[in-house]
Amino acid sequence: MKLLEYEAKQLFAQEGIRVPKGILIEKCEEIPPRRNEISGKVVIKAQVDVGGRGKAGGVLMADQDTVIETTRQLFNTRIKDIAVQRILIEERLDIQHEYFVSITIDRTKKQPVILFAETGGVDIEETAQKKKDAIRSVSFSPLLSDVPPFLLRELCGDAPADILKTVNKLYHVFCHKDALLAEINPLVTTPNGVYAADAKLIVDDNSLARQGIAINRDLTEREREAEKHGFSFVELDGTIGVIGNGAGLTMSTLDLIEYYGGKASDFLDVGGGADSERVMHAVRLVSGVPSVRVIVVNLLGGITRCDEVAKGIIASGVSVPVIVRIAGTNAEEGQRLLAEKGYEMLDTMDHVVKKAVEVAG
Repeated sequence: MKLLEYEAKQLFAQEGIRVPKGILIEKCEEIPPRRNEISGKVVIKAQVDVGGRGKAGGVLMADQDTVIETTRQLFNTRIKDIAVQRILIEERLDIQHEYFVSITIDRTKKQPVILFAETGGVDIEETAQKKKDAIRSVSFSPLLSDVPPFLLRELCGDAPADILKTVNKLYHVFCHKDALLAEINPLVTTPNGVYAADAKLIVDDNSLARQGIAINRDLTEREREAEKHGFSFVELDGTIGVIGNGAGLTMSTLDLIEYYGGKASDFLDVGGGADSERVMHAVRLVSGVPSVRVIVVNLLGGITRCDEVAKGIIASGVSVPVIVRIAGTNAEEGQRLLAEKGYEMLDTMDHVVKKAVEVAG
């Protein structure tokens, strides 16, 4: 799950990384009573989960005379079509130099990798493309609680000692918060020391409970509904809804849809032993995807009973056409129930997918 800048900075500060003084607001009326918390020139930042926020108009400069009007202007702006609901107002730092540091996982080596550049800021991607040696990297054993000092010096070159210390503290954040990415861009030097002028943190979804995060904000409402019922569910961009049991069977159905020229709207695996209520929720969930024109239900009955599958499909009451292939335990009874209600059934996965692609147009 991606944290917003102000959330990441709170966690950075807990590990001793210096961040600018700031206030988080949800409306302009909150500024006057909190003026004593921040003074002088300020940076006004939209707290939205988008890349390139600064270039998209999500970061503005102001002083004490213009802070309210500039904040109001930002609240009335959409950043890459996302409404601004929270704004972070921070002291403007006297920046001497900008660096870039990012920590992620090198999956080929199964180790954390730290990336560092002596030039940070909004154009770091362009810098990396133009100068291949502009970004240095080191990887090391995940069993280490600190970045080895010799690797820090190799990574950071002639950067000040406080930069090296901050990189090591960022590694502590990365480890303690089960992060997939911890990044500071820019990491800046000022006359008063080193600061994280911006912050990015992505927490591994598998560790949300351990980190005390109740809701994964990166999920859509439909994905949250699927999670509530225990489905494995991924939204796609096609017109053919897919419900299967078992990841292999469901993926095979998606592959066959692609083979015959169709596009799946989702991957939904109801799992083993699904009863009628579980199937009913699955069909209703998939039918709610706006682009869906037809639903393929492709289930093999083992511990899953085909008559329960049939009852769930019937109970869903959806208006979207549902084409069914069920085989295995109690298949004849399931087929009888569906035939009585007029559902179209085909005997092989190949046939059911061909028909669905035809219906989807």
